[in-house]
Amino acid sequence: MFGDFSLRSGSWRSFWPVPGKASDDIADIFIRIVQNLINHANEALKQHQLSQTQQVDALIAALRDVIQAYQIPGTEIERLDAIAQAFQGEPDELKKRCDEQLAYANNNYLPFMLSLYRSKRALLFDCVAHMDLQSTTQDQSTLDALALIMGHRRSRKPTLDAVNAKGEPLDLSWIPDKWLKLVTGKTTRNRNNTEVHRKYFELCLLTTLAQELKSGDVVIMGSDKYGDFRDQLVSWEEYHEQIAEYGELAGIITDPKALIAELKRWLRKSSNETDKKFPGNDQVRIEKGELVIQRVKRKPIPAALERINRALDDRLSETSILDVLIDMEKWLGLSKGFKPLSGHETKLTDHQRRFIVTLFCFGCNLGPTQTSRSIEGINRRQIAWLNLRHSTEEKIDEAITKVINAYNRFSLPKIWGTGKTASADGTKWDLYEQNLLSEHHLRYLGTGGLGYYHLSDTYIALFSHFIPCGVYEAVYILDGLLKNQSDIQPDTIHGDTQSQSEAVFGLAYLLGIKLMPRIRGIKHLKLYRISKEDHFKHIDTLFKDTIKWELIESCLPDMLRIALSVKAGRINASTILRRLGTYSRKNKLYLALRELGRVVRTVFLLQYIAEAEIREMIQAATCKSEEFNDFLQWVMFGNDGLIAENVRHEQQKIIKYNHLVANMIILYNVVTMTKALGELAEEGYPIDPEVLAGTSPFRRGNINRFGTYSMNMDREVPNIEFNIPIPIPDKDTGLIIN
Repeated sequence: MFGDFSLRSGSWRSFWPVPGKASDDIADIFIRIVQNLINHANEALKQHQLSQTQQVDALIAALRDVIQAYQIPGTEIERLDAIAQAFQGEPDELKKRCDEQLAYANNNYLPFMLSLYRSKRALLFDCVAHMDLQSTTQDQSTLDALALIMGHRRSRKPTLDAVNAKGEPLDLSWIPDKWLKLVTGKTTRNRNNTEVHRKYFELCLLTTLAQELKSGDVVIMGSDKYGDFRDQLVSWEEYHEQIAEYGELAGIITDPKALIAELKRWLRKSSNETDKKFPGNDQVRIEKGELVIQRVKRKPIPAALERINRALDDRLSETSILDVLIDMEKWLGLSKGFKPLSGHETKLTDHQRRFIVTLFCFGCNLGPTQTSRSIEGINRRQIAWLNLRHSTEEKIDEAITKVINAYNRFSLPKIWGTGKTASADGTKWDLYEQNLLSEHHLRYLGTGGLGYYHLSDTYIALFSHFIPCGVYEAVYILDGLLKNQSDIQPDTIHGDTQSQSEAVFGLAYLLGIKLMPRIRGIKHLKLYRISKEDHFKHIDTLFKDTIKWELIESCLPDMLRIALSVKAGRINASTILRRLGTYSRKNKLYLALRELGRVVRTVFLLQYIAEAEIREMIQAATCKSEEFNDFLQWVMFGNDGLIAENVRHEQQKIIKYNHLVANMIILYNVVTMTKALGELAEEGYPIDPEVLAGTSPFRRGNINRFGTYSMNMDREVPNIEFNIPIPIPDKDTGLIIN
């Protein structure tokens, strides 16, 4: 019904070709369903563990009675009799209870997935039937098994014979150890044992397929997001032509042996310097073999900063968001970039006004209906028209770039930062539960998606994404710098704890980007030695393993080819990290990128330990991102911050509209602050650059979000009437009851 399946290659082709974006959506749905099964099974396990407390206590009591019986003085026969009495005549029942507890030992949630799987089985099989899957390695074992279960989709037998069309046993080495007994009924692997529990086999295979789709071991032909990323890389001919120039631009050594030598020198130097400084570092210590770092203390707000802020508050005149948008449009002419998607000139006579209203509508999340009620002379269809027919994510990004470039021409932002560093952080936006992007986020305790923003140290946001809550944020941390087309070009990126992935450190290094995230739980992170022979006097206990240098050396050309392709715009860094940032036992390139990242991250962690200034700088940068997130939510005051759109690209546009409006307000504040500071200086007010560095353009006291409401106390008001009858029909006769 759904496709022509073949055991020859373990692959199939759907009868209906599916476009790339649709393939992405199908794969997203498939992976999300599998992940939800795992999440709900974990929850069911926790509930089971809570409900079984009394039974566990009873089993412990029975064990205590057996131990006491064994310890009584007397003969072996007397002890056996005492043990038999301790069993209370129910040894089989006790054994059954023990087996039940052991089935869920070590937080084994897998048995709970089976009951949840039944209602999702048909949908999962439908998703698989519409995905044209291929393996990126010589290992075809999972696809062979997939062809088998698809061929037996209608089977109701409890077991299945795992053999191919020739009657040869399938390779089941892909089955994880934790699944083995559930699938095969055995605790050891035996190639000749081909009988499997059908539903556990299906469930194990589908969860493995979801993992391999994420890691890139299996790809969907024709898909944008889950396709074979190797097809998007530069050719080896282009690589050899460009790699020397790329190495100079990125500041990295491209010869494998020379790079390994430099990495070893860098790691040894950093290790020795940190070891030497450690005794005099009063903010860092080692307790019971674990590293402890004191938190960075917040500095008190200087009195001079409070005075300058009060002076600015008195000088900045109150205005509305609409007036800010009008001023910005008059200054920058952003509406010129929002022509019809057809490419023709606009026929709208009030195009500029419609553009400003559209920004206000979607950037502040009012929606077309509420906006038309608040602004006279425009209806909801006119607002929606410009958004649908004139606006794209790319056009909004171009407008954002214009605002950033105008902002960068002022001197005040250069007091706040150099423009060479940026920070990345996400904030959750609420969505309706029933759409493709919406997920429950454990950290934010709600359902929605994440707006992920790259903020310059000069306080202006450079780039924005809208991503699902369930993804690892670090995957997108490099995209914002690489896609940023503005005059502000940072080469260092700070992030929160989610940015600690070893693969991200590896790719960032190859791209010439310095990754410096905030570290939480540093005692759980591994530091790596050059070799087992390297030892240190004070910090030796922090090093847990050694680097596999030969793996980096052998795979360096492949890793550099990826970096070169990312820089050339052939493929996104997030696409690579999503595929290579997920553990894969098959993908040697992933293992090499991770190994390189271990070198870079170890050096960074050593610097992080040794230098309090680095920790303070990272803390300050990430605090700016948190302040910006709060400012964004203040700007998006409509609909309680709930994004009502269910179409993914429209959700992404709303995030970018909000980003654009926030940047326009930030630029407006810099314009008015610069003017006010000039006036204060002319009047003799002391302007100290160090004090100004503590100010911020995230000012909102001078901005009226809600506009003004007219009051007419002279209008005539009709008299109130209390005895107005309501015609209610009788339920039986339908006659009106007087």
